[in-house]
Order: sequence, then C-alpha cells, then structure tokens
Amino acid sequence: MKKTTIGLIVGTRGFFPASLAEQGRKDIIAKLENSGFNVLIPEENATPYGAVETSEDAQLYADFFIEHRKELQGFIVTLPNFGDEVGIVETLEKTSLDLPVLVHAWDDKTTEMDMPRRRDAFCGKLSVCNNLYQRNIPFTNTTLHTCDIDSPEFEKDLDRFSRLCRVVSGLKGAKIGAIGQRPDAFKTVRYSEKLLQDSGIDVATVDLSEIIFSAQNWDKTNSVDDKRNEINEYGKVVEGTPSEHVDLSARLSLAVEKWVDEKGVDASAIQCWDSIQKNYGCATCLTMSMMGEKGKPSACEADVMGAISMLALKLATDKPSGFLDWNNNFDNDREMCINTHCSNFPKGFFGGDFEIGNLDILGASLGKDRCFGALKGQVKGGPMTYTRISTDEVMGTIKAYVGEGEFTDDPVDTMGGVAVCRINGLQKLMNYMCENGFEHHVAMNRGHVGDVLAEAFEKYMGWEVYYHKG
Repeated sequence: MKKTTIGLIVGTRGFFPASLAEQGRKDIIAKLENSGFNVLIPEENATPYGAVETSEDAQLYADFFIEHRKELQGFIVTLPNFGDEVGIVETLEKTSLDLPVLVHAWDDKTTEMDMPRRRDAFCGKLSVCNNLYQRNIPFTNTTLHTCDIDSPEFEKDLDRFSRLCRVVSGLKGAKIGAIGQRPDAFKTVRYSEKLLQDSGIDVATVDLSEIIFSAQNWDKTNSVDDKRNEINEYGKVVEGTPSEHVDLSARLSLAVEKWVDEKGVDASAIQCWDSIQKNYGCATCLTMSMMGEKGKPSACEADVMGAISMLALKLATDKPSGFLDWNNNFDNDREMCINTHCSNFPKGFFGGDFEIGNLDILGASLGKDRCFGALKGQVKGGPMTYTRISTDEVMGTIKAYVGEGEFTDDPVDTMGGVAVCRINGLQKLMNYMCENGFEHHVAMNRGHVGDVLAEAFEKYMGWEVYYHKG
C-alpha cells in the first residue's frame, strides 16, 4: 500500500512545559513513520521547540506546507501540552488546502501531574476544536479524547485516517475517462460535469470510434502476443473460443489502456454495448476487469458516477472494486439480494476459477461470435462495502449512499458474474434509493470502510450522504 503523506503540526504554549512538545514531536514522528506515513514538517530549529505557537510560527509552517501542497494528503495536529489554539488554526487557515485534519491530544498520568510533566492537553484540545469550528475548518477526532500514541485506539485512528486522506485527496483532482456515450436507453446514468468540476473532479472524453480505430489498427505484434498471454493467465478462457476472439480483446485492451495512460485517467466508464460488439466484434468486460485489478476501475454503460464510486472504494481499501446491478431478490429472505453483471468483476472478486466467455443476453441477439469477453463466476463470501455517488442537477448537489454488508456463498444457478449479498435493513435501503432517485448500479469492494467513505464524502467533499446502518 502506498504511503500517505501528512503535514504534522505540533502545538505548544509558553507557560506549559515546552520540553513535552519537544519530546512529543520526536516521538510522534517516529510513530507515524513506523505506521507507514510520510511526515512533512519544518526542521526542528525552524521554531522554538519545533512547534507552533505564534502567528509567525503559523506563517512559517503554512509557507512550508504550501511549498509541498502537491504531496500532502492530510494534516495531523498533536498536542503534547495544552497548545496554542490560535497558532494551530492559523496554520491550517493560511495553508488553505482543504484536506482532512486529525486532532490528537496526549494523555496525562496522575503520577506525573507536577509542573514539569503536566500536559493539560485534555483541556487544550477543546480550545483547538472550538476554534476550528468557529473558522469552519472540518476535522476528524480521535476515538478517545486523549490517548497514548502507542494505544490500540490511536493505531486504529491512524489506519482509518490514512484511508480517509487517500479517499479525499484521490477524489479531489481525479480525472475520469468517459469512453463513448451512454446507451440511449440508459437515462439513469446521466450526470453533471459541472457539479463534478466544482468538487475538483475532471472528466476526459473520447469517442468510441477512436478507440475502435486504434484497436483495429494496432500493429505491434509483440504487445498483442503479450496481452493475449496475460488474458490466458488471468482466467480460464472457455474451451473452443476462437483465437481471433481473444486477439480482439487483446487489441481492445491495449487501445483503451493507451488512452487511459496518455490522459492520466484514474478511473473510466465505457460504452460497453452494443456499438462495440456491432462495430468491432467483442465485449469490453474483460478489458475493464483487467484494468480494475490493476487499480484503474472501469464502470459499465458509460456510467461516470459509477466509476467515481468504484474509485472511492479502491482508494479506501487499496483493493479492486466491482461494478454491479442491484438485480434480484433472494427468495423470501428480505435481508438478501442477488447482484449481477455481464460481468467486468475484477479477478480478486472471485474465490477461485472463473471463466471468460461470451455475453449471454447480447450474445443471443447479436451473435456469440461478436460477444467474447465476459467473466463468469460467483463472488467469494466475505465482508463488503457498497456505495453509489450521484449528481442531482435538479437540487444542484452531489449525493451518495454508503453501507456495509457481506457477500455470501449461497449458490445461485444463473448466468454472468454473480454476487449474493446480505445487508441488514435491505428493504429500508431499497426504499431510500427509490425515493431519492438513485441508479440501479452500485460499486462494491471487499472489507468494511463505510465510516471512512461517509465522513470523506460528507465532511470533506461537502456531499449529501445517507449512511445505511440497517
């Protein structure tokens, strides 16, 4: 997992023991680096005791952080003593980077309450948070009001905050590739580029014909051979599949990956039917799955908001995301449902072997000889987080729902990629989605990170969020 880069702000206040700030700075830098963070902070001798107290200190720290703004993903404020709330808040205000902020305060010990060792950070944290609130600077609190930096609670806080930073910094400044137009019937996947731009998310577009032309004219034999071998190693190609069908998928993958790399795209959405089948001769699912497994999520049916949803989950977990339809009830168990797609599930979603074959529904109408590239199998059981981000142009906002559940191993005899899901309060969730105009598409990912996404979306992205808890 790539390291998260944070700016560290150590607070101090003149009539509290400065030695605590001096030692606290050393100790927390070591802790953060051992926990997988890159720590950015001015040199220790840049300010008295290497901490922030005055407006001059705040300006020096802010200038340093602005210089490193392209690297920063968040800030950690730590109070080894009471701290000076104004100096800390001015640092963040002058930096003006709108990134997540974690506020931490150190424990006192009742056996060390003499003047040289008494911290009073319990009280100082209230003053810092009060001033952050006054200046409308959002922040994340630690689980415990004060805590030792080696406590299990703080270690969990750091892991959660790292994920939060990755989601926010990854979404702000993200570039999403829209490859082709939405299928005409899919008015559900319409979205607002302007609302996305207001949240710092850019959209790059390309006509599907350009990708098809690139794939058809790809003449680099070695790269096609390498991609074909990669496909054969990725999953089990259905026996009897003509080699030219695999070649078509290989060339399409190379063309899409080339455009994604050239544009610096973080996630993509592709017009996956039925122009590509009619005008080129294969499905896009396999191409999308292989990109997703490598950390470049790709959503079906030109669903740009679905791609952003997949990207948010991937940032939170550092695992590949899947893209699914809320598709079927599960007999009479109203806490379970069946989610499917043709599919473009990443390899990591399947518990074991899966097949790469032809699209089933489109194959029946367009001809199986034009529909190779669908992944078929059932998603392995385990914890799962789901989310859907949507632009609401009528209300002028971006909204999302987030929740957690589990994939189950209950067998289902059906086609395509299948995920059986258990979600507490499923009927309540479905009712919320219907009444608030959410799409039938959803992004899912292994692991439970619902609280991370909910806070990232609402507190730091400024979106409206429904966090479903059953």
